[in-house]
Amino acid sequence: MVPESDYPKPPAGQTDRLLERADWYARTVEEIIEPGLAICDAHHHLWDHGPGKRYLLEEISQDAASGHRIVSTIFCECRREYRKDGPEELKPVGETVFMDELAERSANGQSGAARVAHGIIGYADFRLGARVTQTLEAHRAASPRHFRGIRHMTRWHEAAEEMDIPPRAPKNLMADATWREGFARLRDYHLPFDAWFVFTQYDELVDLARAFPEQLIVINHIGGVSGSGPYLGKRDAVMQAWRRGVERAAACPNVFMKLGGLGQPRCGFGWERREKPPGSAELARAYAPWYLYCIEQFGPARCMFESNFPVERASCSYHVLWNAYKRVAAGFSAQEKALLFHDTAARVYRLAGT
Repeated sequence: MVPESDYPKPPAGQTDRLLERADWYARTVEEIIEPGLAICDAHHHLWDHGPGKRYLLEEISQDAASGHRIVSTIFCECRREYRKDGPEELKPVGETVFMDELAERSANGQSGAARVAHGIIGYADFRLGARVTQTLEAHRAASPRHFRGIRHMTRWHEAAEEMDIPPRAPKNLMADATWREGFARLRDYHLPFDAWFVFTQYDELVDLARAFPEQLIVINHIGGVSGSGPYLGKRDAVMQAWRRGVERAAACPNVFMKLGGLGQPRCGFGWERREKPPGSAELARAYAPWYLYCIEQFGPARCMFESNFPVERASCSYHVLWNAYKRVAAGFSAQEKALLFHDTAARVYRLAGT
């Protein structure tokens, strides 16, 4: 199993620093668009990296109460609160235990109207092969009401360091026989797989989806678009290659798409370097070609919007980001918007009561 130490914290000067910039976010404040639209935030993280670098229940609750109708959220693993001792394969269960406590506090009204971490996506190392069932059983026992999926990051690129994409997985991990033996166990637990990879790995993802046609796979962050390293200043070429991957993935009916991730500094838009954060109209203009193409290929019933906070807090505030998403989706019907903003995520992750 890969130790937690192999998954470094975000570099100082990137995500952690930006968590402290309340004055920066305050420079761009907007009225809420469509405040009555129910939202399930399909992907966010929670962590405490020390003084001034915290994003836990209190912080996400404040964001969720900033004007949009956030009814539920889905936490995605980020290698935090692992157990300090015991078998290596069970250490990630500590994160699920911690997040389940937050989810229960939220369910008891400590986070306002939003059900924070109503769904929990944990980590399990599929390189354990069939033995990964011990980890899956432990996750389920730790959070029987909220544990809803597994993410095992498979990002690999020969220029990974230059592209700032830690953690880095072995090359061709999704094709590894032992890894696939572990992956196959997800079906026994009716758990979707959250896939995070670099956009150049779409062929690997498609091969996996075809090999396991009954396994739900949810692509994170539209498939790891990059605007750094060898892709700096090459957005058109990246989009062309990315579109081919999206088309192939969309042809697999068991694959779903999370719409988000472009606010990460590594994507190259540079919002984080501004004196004033962008407004939702500017964000929507930049993001629409990417997200609308995903919706065109997958359809609203297989797409879900995600905040990816606090990582995307590098670029804007929570309420501005959701305004941007609503601008992107302005041309869709009420039924389609319901799918994109809530229903698809609630169905895939089996969220009850929202």
